[in-house]
Amino acid sequence: MKTIAVIGAGQMGTGIAQTVAANGMDVLLADIDLETAKKGKDRVDQAVAKLVGRGKIEAEGAESLLGRITPVGDYAPMEKADLIIEAATEKEGIKSAIFEKAGKVLGETAIMASNTSSIPITRMANHSPDPERFIGLHFFNPVPVMGLIEVIPGLATAQVTTDRVTRFARGLGKEVVLSQDEPGFVVNRILLPMINEAVFVLGQSTAGIADIDKGCRLGLNHPMGPLELADFVGLDTCLDIINVLHDTTGDTKYRPAPLLVKYVEAGWLGRKTGRGFYDYSGDAPVPTR
Repeated sequence: MKTIAVIGAGQMGTGIAQTVAANGMDVLLADIDLETAKKGKDRVDQAVAKLVGRGKIEAEGAESLLGRITPVGDYAPMEKADLIIEAATEKEGIKSAIFEKAGKVLGETAIMASNTSSIPITRMANHSPDPERFIGLHFFNPVPVMGLIEVIPGLATAQVTTDRVTRFARGLGKEVVLSQDEPGFVVNRILLPMINEAVFVLGQSTAGIADIDKGCRLGLNHPMGPLELADFVGLDTCLDIINVLHDTTGDTKYRPAPLLVKYVEAGWLGRKTGRGFYDYSGDAPVPTR
């Protein structure tokens, strides 16, 4: 693959764009308008500048990487893309609208993929022009650092599509986990119930934030506790995913913790808003309760 389109210039989309460009491919970075897409590239510029400052990449290499990313304001330029990756917010209606619009310019042999972390691939494929060329391609945040990609074929996905996307993912230097199209796939099917249960434990006053996270870091040998991780992912995203698991399976074990719902309603979404289970206004995060 030579040209990759990424729709969504937020944290995930820019991370995907940076990673793809770092591996020698051209990237078309899109969002709701050209100005937003340009701001997304600016964030990649800032991230790459930090790598240069740390000696992780040469200045010349950084310039080449950034030169391979082109912000675009509409779908028309994507007709030359070998792969279109949707990396919008975890809302099915928004994603479906993107697939319908991008599908109008999808090349005859090109593939359309969703970076969804939980929404069924088979269902979303109905909004693409060819379900055989539609697949789930779930990157993990931060994309340039995390070494895993989940590849999720839908019921109608052709084997050649799965094979091509798997080669693409491995070509980015990532390990691949192949998942069937089940709610939450592999990682989030395991992770989000744990985060949700940690919020239940907090809400029931079994332990405080610091002790819950310490217990999981040391007792489970995790690099960060579930509440700290939830803040990093975004509490709204966590709630979206657990709601998908609950609504799709109908299983009450996935019911969202009431405290998680309250935090999202309060706009306390984690790092991106400066407050979640931790307060990020100072030099170091402080538990809020």
